[in-house]
Amino acid sequence: MKITITGRKVEITQGLRDSIMKKLKKLDKFFNDNAIAQVTLSVQKERQTVELTIFNKGMFYRGEDTSSDMYSSVDRVCDIIDRQIRKNKTRLEKGLRENAFSRNITDIATHTDEVEETDIKIVKTKRHSIKPMSAEEAVLQMELLGHQFYIFQNDKTNETNVVYKRHESGYGLIEAE
Repeated sequence: MKITITGRKVEITQGLRDSIMKKLKKLDKFFNDNAIAQVTLSVQKERQTVELTIFNKGMFYRGEDTSSDMYSSVDRVCDIIDRQIRKNKTRLEKGLRENAFSRNITDIATHTDEVEETDIKIVKTKRHSIKPMSAEEAVLQMELLGHQFYIFQNDKTNETNVVYKRHESGYGLIEAE
């Protein structure tokens, strides 16, 4: 697994770096050597936040934890990813085809653009490649990312669809005409 550690308003000590590497080694059994892990550490007053995003075979796994101790946040965020994988293990094994995602990680880019000053201010722009998949796979991907909605290309109709988490319970599907 390729690991990138980034600090925002925090100096990353060698001890902290070693602790992160040791914890992520425990997750190596789930991923191949091409997996990419991005760890972002940030500090705001007494709040120590660790964000972990792992990209592997077209799937994103994401966890975030905030506490007063960076080391405990690292432990908990690794546990979150481990729980996600174990919880969805059968769905991941059965539901996903090996070559379901043909695009590379370089196709997915995140960038920010300058926008004109108006009443509506866009603070972040993301580019997302839309992949063909079933609605069930899209819900699984949305849950793994921790988002409220997910845009995908329906593999049966080839139309752009959106799945979303409903307020009451369950999920919704929006089909484009």
